[in-house]
Amino acid sequence: MSQFIPVRVYKNRFEAEQAEQYLAGQGIEAWVQADDAGGMYAGLSLSRRGVRLWVRPEDADRAKEALEPGVMIDPPIVDGEE
Repeated sequence: MSQFIPVRVYKNRFEAEQAEQYLAGQGIEAWVQADDAGGMYAGLSLSRRGVRLWVRPEDADRAKEALEPGVMIDPPIVDGEE
């Protein structure tokens, strides 16, 4: 397994998991690290430096770009458009 690096820190697990799923849709493997007892104690994430989103080093630039507000990578194709 190759090494992963953190690309973002979120306030809660929900936001981090949304970003993780968005990146998966872009073909970027990511995982969420949170010190919140598996989601049982969500408040712990705030006191323990947030929830981290990790990606492979070779995907870091693409992931950061994809997570920028207002940036859409590979927009969906609408029927009849190409």
